[in-house]
Amino acid sequence: MPPESRSERTANLLIARLDALARAAGRLPTAEAERLVELAAVATMRAVALQLLDAEQAQTIWRDARVRNPSLQPVRIELPERLAA
Repeated sequence: MPPESRSERTANLLIARLDALARAAGRLPTAEAERLVELAAVATMRAVALQLLDAEQAQTIWRDARVRNPSLQPVRIELPERLAA
């Protein structure tokens, strides 16, 4: 699979995951919803570390998800220094 296709597929999966999470968050206890957001953030950082998404693209996806679903917590995508170079 070409890298562009992988990136697009990864972005689409993340968008779908965040939208599903936002829909489910209202029916879950706060702690559980926060944990799911945390897991989605970790998955995003892993996708960036694996170069399936770039950090700017990941930030844009999360920002757009928050516009559509204001209940999502803000997330900052950061890489460990050894991966950021």
